Amino acid sequence: MTDFLLELRCEEIPARMQLKASDDLARLFTEELAKAGLKPASIDSFVTPRRLALIARDLPLETAAVSEEFKGPRTSAPAQALEGFLRKTGLTQDQLEDRDGVWFAVVNKPGRATTDVLAEAVPAVIRAFPWPKSMRWGAASATTESLRWVRPLQGIIALLGGEIVPLSIEGVEAGRETMGHRFHSTGAIRIDGADDYADKLRAAYVIVSHQERQAIIEAKAGEAAAAKGYSVIEDKGLVAENAGLTEWPVPLLGDFDPEFLEVPPEVIQLTLRINQKYFVLRDAAGKLAPAFICTANIEAKDGGVAIVAGNRKVLAARLSDARFFWQQDRKTPLADQAKKLGRITFHEKLGTVADKVERIAKLAEWLASEGIVPNCDPALARQAAELCKADLVTEMVGEFPELQGVMGGYYARAEGLPDAVADAIRDHYKPVGQGDDVPTAPVTVALSLADKLDTVAAFFSQDLKPTGSKDPFALRRSALAIIQTLLENDVRMKILPAFEEGVKLANSAALNANMRRLQRASEVAKEAGIGSGTVSAMAATVSTPRAGWGAVVYQAVVWEILDFFADRLKVQQKEAGVRHDLIDAVFALGGEDDLVRLLARVKALQSFVATDDGANLLAGYKRAANILKKEGVEQAEAISLSYEPEKAEADLIAALDAAEPQAAQAVAAEEFEGAMAALATLRAPIDAFFETVTVNDADPAKRTTRLALLARVRDAVHNVADFSKITG
Repeated sequence: MTDFLLELRCEEIPARMQLKASDDLARLFTEELAKAGLKPASIDSFVTPRRLALIARDLPLETAAVSEEFKGPRTSAPAQALEGFLRKTGLTQDQLEDRDGVWFAVVNKPGRATTDVLAEAVPAVIRAFPWPKSMRWGAASATTESLRWVRPLQGIIALLGGEIVPLSIEGVEAGRETMGHRFHSTGAIRIDGADDYADKLRAAYVIVSHQERQAIIEAKAGEAAAAKGYSVIEDKGLVAENAGLTEWPVPLLGDFDPEFLEVPPEVIQLTLRINQKYFVLRDAAGKLAPAFICTANIEAKDGGVAIVAGNRKVLAARLSDARFFWQQDRKTPLADQAKKLGRITFHEKLGTVADKVERIAKLAEWLASEGIVPNCDPALARQAAELCKADLVTEMVGEFPELQGVMGGYYARAEGLPDAVADAIRDHYKPVGQGDDVPTAPVTVALSLADKLDTVAAFFSQDLKPTGSKDPFALRRSALAIIQTLLENDVRMKILPAFEEGVKLANSAALNANMRRLQRASEVAKEAGIGSGTVSAMAATVSTPRAGWGAVVYQAVVWEILDFFADRLKVQQKEAGVRHDLIDAVFALGGEDDLVRLLARVKALQSFVATDDGANLLAGYKRAANILKKEGVEQAEAISLSYEPEKAEADLIAALDAAEPQAAQAVAAEEFEGAMAALATLRAPIDAFFETVTVNDADPAKRTTRLALLARVRDAVHNVADFSKITG
């Protein structure tokens, strides 16, 4: 057994591609070896900005002989099928075996030298490598058959034990030499084998382990910050990115003019992190510190003084731009900025962002005025909605799109608008994902719900809903955000009327957008000399879709949205351990579209079916439902006793007389545990009924009465949930 070292050296690999590339190299290499029956004991992967490498441990010097069996066509199959099978296996017909009328091929592969396997595997891996972006270079790039790599490939090390594996690709011959750090090392470095690879490169100022470089950056950055009384704001992604930019990381602390702290802290953080790849620091009070940590790729002779000075100069220019944007944007009131939103298309079928803002304003005001969002001032909700997208046209958001909403909140506060309005503008995009903060202030809740209600309603109204794994307008995320906001704030919003309102507004916007397109098309047509008849035909085409919608069509879309929300609720509640079939059981009742109430009912139902009474009642219900289905009984008829009922029959009637009103009253009062307790009293009478009473009695009167009694049981249970949807 021996180890194999592979290094693929090239010009700088983008940091964002490195870790996946390292994983891909190990995966592809393992797959290629497996084709020859080789499996290393383990694989160690390495990546730096200038190299991908791996060490495959404990490979044999030769592969074992293997025998593979392939099933072919039937012996009676057409000749073409047999010919294809022979080509696939490389055998002749006389080498096949006839087993019960089916051809089988046994292919024996002799053992091979591992060196030969590697000589074929490495070029195959290189050519099949799935870089997100790659390039060709040099004279060979004139043909599309030439090698593609992320950056020009400069060298290959391929050592099995201490011996070079003879291979080459595009003129690059495998050897045992590599290069060290671009500045701290000169000349080629001879590698004797896998065991000395990392140590020799470390001596040449290259740390080949990405994980080790990350650990160094975290530790040294923390030490540098602590020396000045600061702490580093944790940022795992930035640590990984800096590790991908350096082969010999040296974190250095610098500072900037405290006057820049007048700019909102989010702007400074993004300037440092996104533009400069610097770590952001806090002072002892937890506030943003006027300092940063950059990661150099060299051990500077002056301790990094010149590097820090250069970075400080670049950062000052960036922060000056940010301060300029901050100052300029505040000169224009948000209301004036909002007037520019009519120039921005939201969606070609749904008009402009200004159109969307007007829809949001109407929905937010409606949510407040109807009392759906408690303690929400309708005037403040409308004001916040009318300004919520205004920062999209500001200089700052143009530079940092991530700050939309956040900057609007700052500008609103600087303008002297009410805090409730400023907070709502700032937070109305929340929650943007699982774990994000959910708004709780009434105006913010109304605006956040209105924004997302409009998004879902608008795209569903134009039949632009998610399909399969595709969700280009992030409607699933919007639905989950609505669910989170409703549940965490205990907002009692009925989905059906809310979305009916949203769909009506969206359809009106779509019609307006169509008419605007018609007007533009008409103007173009007239300029082109097209007759009025043609323009009228265009008008009919453009304005007809969705224009004639009526209540039936609105309801169809709204019910489609309700189904969509049922699916999203199941996803959202799965982590909480809520069974999806119980959600279906409550949704199936129809008309239950208050998610807070629905989930309370589901949780009570889940507790109930976990008890003996619940499990046995479910079994009795299903038995009754099966009989009714078999007999074609869909509705319960009035029970008229024309005979003396058996005791179990009379007991069940009495139990239903007591349980039905109790369960109905409990459901109306939203005391769902009480409703379940009322249903639980039916368990024993139903069990006794099935044990002693013959439903399909020869007497037609008895049979009809007993079927009606079972239908009454079914309907009593359906007051709480549709038990037919419950599994188990």
